[in-house]
Amino acid sequence: MKKEIVICWFRRDLRLEDNAALYHALKSGYPVLPVFIFDKNILNKLENKSDRRVEFIHAALHDMQKLLQNLGSTMAVFYDYPLEAYQKLFSRYIIKAVYTNHDYEPYAVERDTLIKDFLQQQGAHLFTYKDQVIFEKDEVVKDDGKPYTVFSPYARKWRALLTPFYLKAYPTEKYFSAFLKQEVIAIPSLASMGFKAVDIPFPTKQLEDDIIQHYTKNRDYPALEKGTSKMGVHLRFGTVSIRALGRRALTLNDTYLNELIWRDFYHAILWHFPKVGRGASFKAEYEKIEWINNENEFKCWCEGNTGYPIVDAGMRELNATGYMHNRVRMIVASFLTKHLLIDWRWGEAYFAEKLLDFDLAANNGGWQWASSSGCDAAPYFRVFNPYLQTEKFDKELKYVKKWVPEFMEFSYPKPIVPHEAARKRVLEVYAKALKE
Repeated sequence: MKKEIVICWFRRDLRLEDNAALYHALKSGYPVLPVFIFDKNILNKLENKSDRRVEFIHAALHDMQKLLQNLGSTMAVFYDYPLEAYQKLFSRYIIKAVYTNHDYEPYAVERDTLIKDFLQQQGAHLFTYKDQVIFEKDEVVKDDGKPYTVFSPYARKWRALLTPFYLKAYPTEKYFSAFLKQEVIAIPSLASMGFKAVDIPFPTKQLEDDIIQHYTKNRDYPALEKGTSKMGVHLRFGTVSIRALGRRALTLNDTYLNELIWRDFYHAILWHFPKVGRGASFKAEYEKIEWINNENEFKCWCEGNTGYPIVDAGMRELNATGYMHNRVRMIVASFLTKHLLIDWRWGEAYFAEKLLDFDLAANNGGWQWASSSGCDAAPYFRVFNPYLQTEKFDKELKYVKKWVPEFMEFSYPKPIVPHEAARKRVLEVYAKALKE
């Protein structure tokens, strides 16, 4: 006989503690079956079968499964298309409702609409909640209800609206007895999905107070091992709670809190202006820029062989680890778009393929900021000088030496383009496009 249950559908919230959707599911009065779907619509597009994001998710699911096993429950994990996964679930259970957390990306909105329609046809409900940001959608808007497109006034309103309520944890642990009791369902192996693991450790979830406290002073220096929090991947997949980080930032470091506000801001931009998630410039006039898009130069940038050590160090770090220091992300993005006049979308796509912490909202926001085409972006005449950036943020060349040990040897390539000539060229190209 089929059991009456509700489902908690995990996506970007891979934790059992302080989880909005899970909290409401556990309080529904029905046994809760946790579900995760390795979405074939997404995975089929991944050419790299050693994609560490898939490996990260897989490891996070195993951590959750251990906790659920100790509670006499299990997670049902599918490698499938979402609709087909739900059709299988309905064949096994009487599902009263599905609880899940909001996802703001264009594909996710389409997917959730499809599943909502299917559930309605089955007489079930889809309940969704805010979980991966502190403020979402229309919660921080201008007095006239229009979205902010400049960060500073957005941040002022964000701070003015913040109360302890928005950072309060959901006490899910109180209701763990509501998990469906059943035998463990095996999680599909990476190999069965066509992926393989890479033997590189992931950033730890444990964030020391000391790192947050000294974040303002240390965050711009890529050679510092503990200069930044490395929480990006954990926020991306929800293995840590944004509310927990917000509470710590509020008491420990305002600069760190500001970075969390930037994250909310970019998610709000993606929600209000979904065109940016589909490859459009936020500022339409920047579509007129005549990019050079030299494929050989793009290859040199991707491989870290531009002849600019700080740029090459960043790209090699990315290729080797799936991570790049935040300051260096700005440097390499400015270099690609301004020095090489290569379309920011090429760089955005490369980061999307390589970054362990890839997040569409933040990645798009960062690339459009660097190329000057985005909301509240760097002005087009701002062109990062890689030499000055190195002098300022890697003076002893520790970061450069780690990733580009041959930078002083004859074998190291000459600069792909002279800095001053590149700066002059990009200013002319941008000015021409924006005056037309």
